[in-house]
Order: sequence, then C-alpha cells, then structure tokens
Amino acid sequence: MKTIQHSIAIFSLLLIVASCGKSTPEKVIPSATETIPVKVVTIEKSATNATINASGQFTTDDETYLSFLTGGIVKQLLVKEGDRVRKGQLLAILDLTAINAMVNQARIGLEKSKRDLERATNLQKDGYATLEQVQNAQTAVDIAEQQLSSARFNLKYSEIRAVADGFILKRFVNQGQLVSTGTPVFQTNGAGDGKWYLKVGVSDHEWNSIQEGDEAWIQSEAFGNRKVKAVVSRRAESSDPYTGTFSIDLTISEKTDALIASGMFGKAEITPRVQSTSWTIPYEALLDGDAGQGFVFVTDDRKTVKKIPVQVGAVQQQSVVISSGLEAHKLLIVSGSAYLNETSAIIIKN
Repeated sequence: MKTIQHSIAIFSLLLIVASCGKSTPEKVIPSATETIPVKVVTIEKSATNATINASGQFTTDDETYLSFLTGGIVKQLLVKEGDRVRKGQLLAILDLTAINAMVNQARIGLEKSKRDLERATNLQKDGYATLEQVQNAQTAVDIAEQQLSSARFNLKYSEIRAVADGFILKRFVNQGQLVSTGTPVFQTNGAGDGKWYLKVGVSDHEWNSIQEGDEAWIQSEAFGNRKVKAVVSRRAESSDPYTGTFSIDLTISEKTDALIASGMFGKAEITPRVQSTSWTIPYEALLDGDAGQGFVFVTDDRKTVKKIPVQVGAVQQQSVVISSGLEAHKLLIVSGSAYLNETSAIIIKN
C-alpha cells in the first residue's frame, strides 16, 4: 500500500513539473543587434486649399477709451451703456468750480504782467528802468499767456465729447465720483459707420496659409440662417500671450442691415488662395505627440532608420496631418516602430 501511494506522489510531482515547463510564451523584444521587420509607406505630398474653420467676436478697429484731461468730481454723465452717439456729442462733464478758478487766476496774472510791462517800458523811456527790467517784464507776460492757454485747454477737456459716430460700449464711473487724470470714463467704438469685423484666432500652421484678401464666410445669430461674405483684412504678426493663437481680422464685404453688437459671437470659414503642402500618415506612425509636435521613424536606404521631429497640423479619426518635417525623406515606417531606435537595422516586410 505504501508503495502505491509513493508512486502516485512521484507521478503527481512529475505532472506539476511538466505543466510548469509548458507556460505561455511571452512576446520577445528584439535585441539591439537584431534586424527588425517593419512596414513602410511612401511619403507623398498633398496640396490642399481646405477651408479653415475659426470663431471669434465682433468688434471695430476704432474702439476708444475716453477720459478727462484733469482730475475732479464727475458732475454729469449724459449717456448710458448701449446708447448711440454722434460725433461731437457731449457725454460727460466735471464740476468746473476749481477749473474755472484756475482760468480766472491765470487771466488775472496775465493782466498784471501786462501792466508791469507797460510801467517798465515807460520808466525806461524816462531813464528810471534798465533794458533788463523791461525784458524781464516781457518774459513774465509770455509766461502768463502760456499759463492762461494751459488753463483754458484744461477747461475745454474737463468735458468729454464723442470722437466719432458709434455706441457706448462701457461706462466705468458714476456721477459724483472723484476721478484722476486719465481715468477711463467711457469705452466707445465707431460702429455708427458700420465698420464691423470679426476677430478670430487660428493656429500658427493655419496663419501661415492665410493671406490678406482671402475670402471668408461669416455665420452669426445677427445674420439669422444666412452666411455673410467677408475678406481677410489683417493678420496679426505675433501670437496672443494668453491663448497662443494668432488673430485674423475678417471684414464684412457685403452690405448688411444686421444689428451687430460688440462682443457678439461669430463663426467663420476661411478659404486660403495659396495651397498648403501637407502629408497624411497613419495614426500609429506618430510617436510622442504633444502640443502640435511629434516624432516619426523614416528610412531612406531601406536598411537603417532616422527618428525625426514633425509638426502636427490636425488629428483625424484614423490618420494625422503633418504640416512640416517630412520634406527630405522617402519612406515612413508605419509598423514595428515600437522596437526601433536610431541605431536599429531593419528589413521591410510589406
């Protein structure tokens, strides 16, 4: 009986050892010196003038902040936010008590200096005053005239008038408030002339393909269900530090009676006249993609590889649009790149 049990125990141990020897094989990573099989595709350019979609807000090119030249207490505000104004219309005035006093003081000072000059001139004729005294009196008159001119100028700009036909976009102060020199009181624009444009933001790749004069179509709630024709009127030469995008101004090029307000949202479709060159590659060929940048492996001699940086223009469902980086290369590796490094040898298995 013991002999049978001993035999069963040995047989069980052998089964366990045999089963351990038949474990599922793991995926083998090629060594650094091994030739790695890859699949490649030919790198081919595609020239397109695809529509660029962007969005932004309506504004005008003459938005202006209006303020008083001198400080003081706001006596009267004659308009509210959203009011239409005409060029030269009075919008606000300061309490003029102190400013009028300065004008009167300057005027009285000028009158005195003129009397002093006349007295000095008469005394010189009688031999009781020197030429220097007369010249000093004349200088005092000149200074007093400039002081009066400055006081009258401050009086003139102790009120705010509209610089153009347009609208009041923002009012920053209230009646009775004490303001200092240059404090913004109103923000206005020249929308009364209908010079609206849509300011949109685009990527650097899109900015590079857009030129002034390119056609566009704008869609907004202001236009109902129809699209309005526009044209690219300006390209910003630097990016927005907050968004990283480049500004494009689209000016409406057809007559419209739509009511547009500053800050109203709009969408645009821009059609560049200049064709842009790009490459469409399989999604799996792109490595380490981050913020518009990435890497791919290419081969020019079908034996060795290079890892090169590329600029990503757009990411689609099954492919990636590359805007630059592939200009000088022939074949793109689309399979097997996970095992590659810059010293790898390859064999093409397409």
